[in-house]
Amino acid sequence: MTRIITGFAGSLSLAVPKSGTRPTSDRVREAIFSALDSRDALHGMRVLDLYAGSGALGLEAASRGARVVTLVENSFGAAAMCRRNAEAVQRSAPKGTDLKITVSSQAVQSFLAATKEGFDVVFIDPPYDLSEIELGHNLSALAPLMAADALVVLERSSRSPEPEWGQGLELERRKDYGDTTVWYAAPTEQLAP
Repeated sequence: MTRIITGFAGSLSLAVPKSGTRPTSDRVREAIFSALDSRDALHGMRVLDLYAGSGALGLEAASRGARVVTLVENSFGAAAMCRRNAEAVQRSAPKGTDLKITVSSQAVQSFLAATKEGFDVVFIDPPYDLSEIELGHNLSALAPLMAADALVVLERSSRSPEPEWGQGLELERRKDYGDTTVWYAAPTEQLAP
């Protein structure tokens, strides 16, 4: 069972698609959000969750104070679960909270090519079988949408090579959790305004 860990929606159960997604383990989610909390990287921020699955990463960010959360999921069934989970988190938000959660049911690359939004934190948790080439295209399209002090959190199999960050993003650090590796990247100096 997947739940929101903490924040205003702490302990809220999330619906998870029966197949086609690989939810981030509680251990890895706790580690990611502990790292983000130590940087005060969520409060009032604009968060993008690519390959959202159930939306657990983006919705955890919402529960912890993100102001705008966008969940992008191509699978119709998973996107429907994202909407249902987003509505439950929205209902749990304290009165007067200026929280906006949207779900975009389209391919990640199409979303990145069309959006004009900017983002402060981006979660990327693609299927492990997503090719390194497609991931590289995602990262290249993402870089111009990032705020100067933004952070990308990318989850991959520990057997996958380091992603090709391309122009505009650079590796900040890597952390391994058994079969999962979490990569943290930030915009390069040249993109900062």
